[in-house]
Amino acid sequence: MLLEKIEAIKAQINELKAQNEEELEALRIKYLSKKGEITALFNDFRTVAPEQKREFGQRLNELKNLASEKISALKEEFKAKEKEANKIDITRPATPEVLGTRHPISLVRKQIIDIFSHLGFTLAEGPEIEDDWHVFSSLNFAADHPARDMQDTFFIEHDPNDVAKNILLRSHTSNDQSRIMETTQPPIRVICPGRVYRNEAISARAHCFFHQVEALYVDRNVTFADLKQVLLHFAKEMFGPDTKIRLRPSYFPFTEPSAEMDISCHLCGGKGCGFCKHTGWVEILGCGMVDPNVLEANGIDSTKYTGFALGMGIERITNLKYMVKDLRMFSENDVRFLDEFKTAH
Repeated sequence: MLLEKIEAIKAQINELKAQNEEELEALRIKYLSKKGEITALFNDFRTVAPEQKREFGQRLNELKNLASEKISALKEEFKAKEKEANKIDITRPATPEVLGTRHPISLVRKQIIDIFSHLGFTLAEGPEIEDDWHVFSSLNFAADHPARDMQDTFFIEHDPNDVAKNILLRSHTSNDQSRIMETTQPPIRVICPGRVYRNEAISARAHCFFHQVEALYVDRNVTFADLKQVLLHFAKEMFGPDTKIRLRPSYFPFTEPSAEMDISCHLCGGKGCGFCKHTGWVEILGCGMVDPNVLEANGIDSTKYTGFALGMGIERITNLKYMVKDLRMFSENDVRFLDEFKTAH
């Protein structure tokens, strides 16, 4: 009978649980106090036959130790929880940290790159401080082209008698395309994002620095039809599947033929509104077939290869997507303005 009681109490102790210190104290009293169940077993031990006292005594001592260890373990758990609850993190800042957001220019830049990446274009980036050859001469700019004038370009070193010595802040990211063409033979399919600089008065519609993305594709049998399909795909991905495009003849030194691309106004659906000046169309980029002179200047055989190029201002695309009317807001770092783009990630 005593052995059965020992085993029964042992099973109960192995399953002991307590929700708080009050319940734990009640369990200690139940098993280990002077009137507890284990103490009662020691009183019954006097009735055990002499030849069995050693075995039963050992069993009782093991039971008492098990109960003490179990209750002590539960007590330590409560102390650890209380300590953790009252723990002070001395590394925690005194004021809450406010999470930032990506800049709208960065958001649109990434979206543009992703769209062209899905078409097989790889990322290429070049220096912002550049020589005349990669910014102008290799791209078919005449020596007397207006873009070389001090009024448009920030020159670091300027020699009007020898343009080859000119060092400047690039006025477009086409220098990246030139560097790719002079070191890589077709097929070439790259997209070139970056910051550019022009000597312009800062206003709501213009700035002395801004961001561009240009794309270049050179291979055998590249046609204007390929360019048009890429442009249509880009417009639909960026502004929605109902977007339409139109191409208007234009002029750029590095492309021939050249065009400017308009998209249907996504505010009025092409019906005409104040944003599109009631035309139903909004210009977003320039493009064209790479001039053979540019290919030859960069070491590519124009009798075997053709290509197209396109370029757009990231600020322009951002304006169209988010209706930001003042370009200066992109560089003023006003957190109230930046907070508006937290949901645009």
